[in-house]
Amino acid sequence: MTIRSLPAVGILLVAVAVTAGCGGGDADPSSAAPTPSSSSAPAATGLPSAPTPSAGPPSASGAASPAAPPVAPPSVAPQGPTQRRPASPPPVVLPKRPTGAPGATQIVNAFKAAGLKVPHPKDRSVDCGPDGLGLGCSELIATDAVTVYVFPDEISASDIAETWGGQSYRRGAVVLNYLEAKTPAADRPRYEKVLNGLG
Repeated sequence: MTIRSLPAVGILLVAVAVTAGCGGGDADPSSAAPTPSSSSAPAATGLPSAPTPSAGPPSASGAASPAAPPVAPPSVAPQGPTQRRPASPPPVVLPKRPTGAPGATQIVNAFKAAGLKVPHPKDRSVDCGPDGLGLGCSELIATDAVTVYVFPDEISASDIAETWGGQSYRRGAVVLNYLEAKTPAADRPRYEKVLNGLG
């Protein structure tokens, strides 16, 4: 080959290279795909490569990707205010009646035994406590004829009897109240006599 033909050969090689680079002709497309060169491939270091974070769902085995953030449970819509059951109130602790004083039930039974009317007896001792009338009594039984109060001491009984004026009778720590009773005034001394006989 002579020196004069060298430029022609060079032009021919450039034309072939340009044609192959532009994908011209019926060349196989796979032949135009770039092949990894030794300079573009990652160097093998012998160490395992770090896992690539995946935002996709867990794999078919059910294990989530180690780099995936934990999934928070769905929030539950509030069902309205929480209804709290009120705490049961503590039992009412009443003062004890003094030693020797008759109990309210004993007095009502004595009225019955004497033939006196004591219809519809109701134990309302809870009204003695702070949640009721707050009278500070120890026992309270109400009937349609008379209401029987037993106080822990005579001073408390005397104070209440004075408050009720002529509508009550006191003996010791016991007070008979006629305010809400249907007992005729003429029959009241009979109740009082039975009370006095209880010692």
